[in-house]
Amino acid sequence: MTSHATQRASGPTGGVAHGNLPRTAATALAPLVWGTTYIVTTELLPPGHPLFAGLLRALPAGLIALAITRTLPRGAWWGKAAALGVLNIGLFLPLLFIAAERLPGGVAATLGAAQPLVVAVLAVTVLHERLSPWRLFWGVTGVVGVGLVVIGPNAALDIVGVVAGLAGAATMGLGVTLTKRWGRPAGVSPTAFAGWQLSAGGLFLLPLTFLVEGAPPAIDLTAALGYLWLGLVGGLITYALWFRGITSLPVTSVAVLGLLSPLVAAVLGAVLLGQTLGPIQLLGFGLSLAAIVAGQLRPPTRSPAPTSTPTLEGNTR
Repeated sequence: MTSHATQRASGPTGGVAHGNLPRTAATALAPLVWGTTYIVTTELLPPGHPLFAGLLRALPAGLIALAITRTLPRGAWWGKAAALGVLNIGLFLPLLFIAAERLPGGVAATLGAAQPLVVAVLAVTVLHERLSPWRLFWGVTGVVGVGLVVIGPNAALDIVGVVAGLAGAATMGLGVTLTKRWGRPAGVSPTAFAGWQLSAGGLFLLPLTFLVEGAPPAIDLTAALGYLWLGLVGGLITYALWFRGITSLPVTSVAVLGLLSPLVAAVLGAVLLGQTLGPIQLLGFGLSLAAIVAGQLRPPTRSPAPTSTPTLEGNTR
């Protein structure tokens, strides 16, 4: 059941109307918070257990959401929620951690920044929207900008890490696109919708985590605070905002907001870890921010011919 009322709020041309600016800003909070994941993981959590971190980020938050909302999927939504949970959470997080472990952080972040390009292509095949050169151009610009910000001169490539990074971008891109296609069931809150997916993704990760990593690590107070931040703020709250935005805003506009995550990670690295941002990094920041802003605007359209009858353009972007 797709919420057509919320989809129409973005306007017929696929841009962001003034009334949607608060919702766009709220959706942007999700990737902003996700940008703290790297520094929380490296500075607060025990090393060598990335899947366990993903499990604690997903499953407890999902179960809390289900307990609060007391809303379970019905009918076909059992299968849809499971599929979305595996794509958006269960598969994406392990691929993300594999890429992060086998590649320099900058390379992994740049591969992840390809997600808007994946969504732009999938919007044509899955959502039957018209291919937008505007979206593709700014998607490429965003990837280049993120690369300039986070890739250092000594970046090395590992084939497994590269494949994992690209697969993660593709998996999340498909999950975002299907979330837009299926919408959110009528009467189901964003918190419940996020809870379905977090629970499904967490249950998918549960056996995988113990099979790959074995027993969980010892958790001290610092690690507990880190897991709490990743689970409640970086999991429950942000995913509710993210899925709310996907179902009510143009999907390509939401996808490009994901570029905020590596930018926040770079800023935190400079402020808290003493990492430097030179002129090239600042140029990359400018390109990435321009791509984010342009991704929220209506693509320019040609003026209709003088003899044509004005018509409303369909939902083509």
